[in-house]
Amino acid sequence: MPIIILREKKANDNEIEKMCYEYGDYIKVVVDIEKEILAGGGEMHYDKERLLLQYGCSQENLWGAGVDIKTKKIDYDSMINVRPNQDNPSRIVAAPEIREKIDKIITKLLL
Repeated sequence: MPIIILREKKANDNEIEKMCYEYGDYIKVVVDIEKEILAGGGEMHYDKERLLLQYGCSQENLWGAGVDIKTKKIDYDSMINVRPNQDNPSRIVAAPEIREKIDKIITKLLL
């Protein structure tokens, strides 16, 4: 299934259904916390990351997460989040301020 990029408009039911194709009610997303862009769907976070880099986003602003559409639970786990040079040595986004930005963008564009 294709990756869908959301910028200002909230995803409609058809777009959510397409993004859920790989994992049922779960969507892997990558968000640009500065430009407030979300890429969702597909199998791997790095595919969405690569697409957003081609879209003109900066790598240091891109963070991977996942969303359970039914429960609206957000997780912050992705290999693209491993960034020792940005004080994030693990797959989980550690900084509360980055998590808040991720939550805001996901809520605005997806939930």
